[in-house]
Amino acid sequence: MTEAVASDQPLLEIEDVYAGYGGGDVLRGVSFIVPQGGVTCVVGPNGAGKSTLLAAISGVLSIRTGDIRLRGRSIVGKTPRQILSEGVVQVPQNHSLFPEMSVQANVEIGGFILRDRALVQRRLEQLQDSFPLVRERANAKAGSLSGGQQRLVEFARCLMLDPALVILDEPSMGLDPKTRRTVFDSIRLMHQQGRTLLLVEQNARAGLRLSTQGIVLETGRVRLSGTGDEVLNHPEIGELYLGGAKVGS
Repeated sequence: MTEAVASDQPLLEIEDVYAGYGGGDVLRGVSFIVPQGGVTCVVGPNGAGKSTLLAAISGVLSIRTGDIRLRGRSIVGKTPRQILSEGVVQVPQNHSLFPEMSVQANVEIGGFILRDRALVQRRLEQLQDSFPLVRERANAKAGSLSGGQQRLVEFARCLMLDPALVILDEPSMGLDPKTRRTVFDSIRLMHQQGRTLLLVEQNARAGLRLSTQGIVLETGRVRLSGTGDEVLNHPEIGELYLGGAKVGS
């Protein structure tokens, strides 16, 4: 399967968004697009507004002004459940599996809004092909898996709805280097299968390497945007966020 190429038509548009908590704005006029079929990676220092941005897109946080459009239609004011039904799913930063339930049951829960049980079964089988762990450990309690294995099950679960947009919040956090590579390989696989992904990633180098678009947030504003390589190799950004201007392979 060849790698998906991002379309010129944006799937998601964030336009001049201001949002925050307790009357204070964390996001201050954030604007960018998420192209169809691409991987957009948002990086920046702690406090830049990355988590606030994801909360606003998912409907968990109401924005003060601005607009967020999915396929050209505003999703501002919709509930998280309605936005989920529109095809936006998020894998949160903290592990969210039900530890006493089986791996298979956890994945099936991802399709909880689907009424067609045959469709749920078909999607489960497809995901078992993409994520063999889901088949191999189907009857194991989710809590018995390693952190990296749980993350892969969370990826599979989020795909049960065949989403238009997959949002990943710090998918590599707390993982050892070998497990991080497995997680990033799975993100590449989702991209190759045609998924549109938006991820926030503290491991900026790794996130930007696998992305088609990079966004740098700083103090609630977009500091820089471009291809993943352009952002990764930008001298000033390298000094500020990546531990030096020169970026190795």
